[in-house]
Amino acid sequence: MSRNSYQESSPQTQEEALKIAKSIQRPAQTKEQTKLIAQGIQQGIDLYKRQQKEKARELSKQRKKLAKQKASEIEQDNREVVEIIVYHQHWLPWALLLLTWLGIGIYSFKLYSL
Repeated sequence: MSRNSYQESSPQTQEEALKIAKSIQRPAQTKEQTKLIAQGIQQGIDLYKRQQKEKARELSKQRKKLAKQKASEIEQDNREVVEIIVYHQHWLPWALLLLTWLGIGIYSFKLYSL
């Protein structure tokens, strides 16, 4: 089954189109002509609504895409921070501690050996 791309208009749209057609009706115009004008107005309204829905869908897609992009950027930034933070101790404090203990050991050995 092939799906028909034309969808029926809502009753509100039909009423609105008929009101507009009657408001611009000429004195010598027949009811059939008024109905044809109302149908044209109704098609225009439907087309406008379809276009607005398409625009809304496109904007929604773009917003979702931007949100995903921002989330991935934030995630990458977090990864970089984790990778950058590396704990590394310098050798100088350990060398000074070793020299201090060695000096205390030598001093105490000389003091008690006398």
